[in-house]
Amino acid sequence: MAQGTVIHVAPEQPTHAVCVLGTATQLDVCGSAPGDCTSFSISASPGVQVEVAHGPPAKKNRTGSSKWPLDPELEVTLRVKAASASTGDQKVRISYYGPKTSPAQALLYLTGVEISLHADITRTGRAKLTRAMKNQVPPNQRTWTWGPSGQGAILLVNCDRDGPGSWGMDCEDDRVLDSKDLQDMSLMTLSTKTPKNFSSKHQLVLHVAKSEMDKVRVFQATGLISLGVSLLDMSNPELPEALVFQDSVVFRVAPWIMTPNTQPPQEVYVSRISDNEDFLKAVAALAKKAKCKLTICPTEENMNDQWMQDEMEIGYIQAPQQTLPVVFDSPRDRGLKDFPIKRVMGPNFGYVTRGPQIEEITGLDSFGNLEVSPPVTVGEKEYPLGRILIGNSGYPSRESREVHRTLQDFLGAQQVQAPVSLYSDWLFVGHIDEFLSFVPTPDRKGFRLLLASPRSCFRLFQEKQKAGHGEVLLFQGVKRKKQWKINDILSNKILREQNSYVESCIDWNRKVLKRELGLAEGDIVDVPQLFKLARNSSGVPKAEAFFPNMVNMLVLGRHLGIPKPFGPVIDGRCCLEERVCALLEPLGLRCTFIDDFHSYHVRHGEVHCGTNVRRKPFSFKWWHMAP
Repeated sequence: MAQGTVIHVAPEQPTHAVCVLGTATQLDVCGSAPGDCTSFSISASPGVQVEVAHGPPAKKNRTGSSKWPLDPELEVTLRVKAASASTGDQKVRISYYGPKTSPAQALLYLTGVEISLHADITRTGRAKLTRAMKNQVPPNQRTWTWGPSGQGAILLVNCDRDGPGSWGMDCEDDRVLDSKDLQDMSLMTLSTKTPKNFSSKHQLVLHVAKSEMDKVRVFQATGLISLGVSLLDMSNPELPEALVFQDSVVFRVAPWIMTPNTQPPQEVYVSRISDNEDFLKAVAALAKKAKCKLTICPTEENMNDQWMQDEMEIGYIQAPQQTLPVVFDSPRDRGLKDFPIKRVMGPNFGYVTRGPQIEEITGLDSFGNLEVSPPVTVGEKEYPLGRILIGNSGYPSRESREVHRTLQDFLGAQQVQAPVSLYSDWLFVGHIDEFLSFVPTPDRKGFRLLLASPRSCFRLFQEKQKAGHGEVLLFQGVKRKKQWKINDILSNKILREQNSYVESCIDWNRKVLKRELGLAEGDIVDVPQLFKLARNSSGVPKAEAFFPNMVNMLVLGRHLGIPKPFGPVIDGRCCLEERVCALLEPLGLRCTFIDDFHSYHVRHGEVHCGTNVRRKPFSFKWWHMAP
């Protein structure tokens, strides 16, 4: 609520004051009354509304010809009905009465001015002032509340690049480049109406707190920005300026929001490297089926870095008047380091990055380790935008890896997709997309969680062994790869023990995901997959996929691009592919198996690692939730 000053009057000389429209200005009647007076009366020009009240409790009465006792708890307030045409054109007369003295009078000359600070606190996408708004300050401008009935303005981060030939983000300069640039900004209106020469003795200052000055243009943990306006009286050059009126508006910085696999795909990104032409053709065909745009980063720009998923994550920011896709650039900074800022950021496409210098990061700081669930309900708590999933170490040790605190703090600060920490440091690369994925479905919660499952893979191979197919080979047709019989896999004690360990790690995450996402077993599909342990550069054994990891898939609506596993071919069909199709196709999904063996799998990655997707934003408005 806007706040005005207190006016003190004196019978000895006229008093001049400023009263702002829509503001109740307190008039000190008792403080200046002659000592022997016991009552008063008050009259005013038609343009001034006077209100006298006793309290507590408040009992308000309109003034007339009545006399009022000079009560210490008396409150007199003034309101002007319109801006003044000239200085001091509104008059208030206070008459004081005593039992033995003649009446004394105090004159107050008021100047009514209009000062209105207004933003889109109702979140309609419009900040236009109506006549009613100009005369009444909105009650909740200094507060910000969540939920469908909440109020408060939203500050859209202007982090795209609308200007031609510009390298940086639009928020890094102080110019409004064009109408597109203006649409990315959050409108706040300062409306004023004052008499002529008013500014010769008064100053209007628009200000933001020093602690928030650096938060207006960037993502910040606090999220709330307060912009204020103050009217200062500078009529006496011998004295410092005096505060006459003050108002403020609170904005919340729009959070960066990730989109899950269940959101419709709009654009697919992939790198061209020296040996992935067949992979590109397969991804292009899948994108065409899903009616997605395909963007290929050429070899000369990616410096043979094919891990598009690790380099960036694409989400969006939103205010009532604008929705802006925003690429979140990871701190890994390898061959693709310039792709997000040079090729993705642009007109109506924002950019943000967080993180340490390159020497401080680990593999867990790449964005294959960053996923988001579809919308879920956990008990009575709703997460209409899903929950961010990020992998970490299960426990601290000398060799353990952690996601850098800067990244974790940034993700947590967005509030609307409360992050869940998973255990991923048991993996060689360390990314959660190596053991989980989400696919859209028309039933249950609208999705399934896919989890890699050594147990279901051994069960499948045992079924085939019992059916007399134990001598059938894995990796048939794969050059330079040792082939394994089903019998060899099932009899290999070391492989069994390693996958038992992997299963325990996945089961740990399974429990966390069920608890934090409110899932039942019917919401989870176990995808047959085997792993093996290999020592990393520190000599610590970590898990990697034994055959191409099928959960590490590209999800484009109902079209799935799944790493071709090269499993045992029985009756003319790979039994691993057949089992996955039997699990997913009844859910309305279409499985396409993509050969990524030599271009991705042998380099510790798969289809999902090598691709990225921009998806349609949620229809749900983030400010309607209660985090």
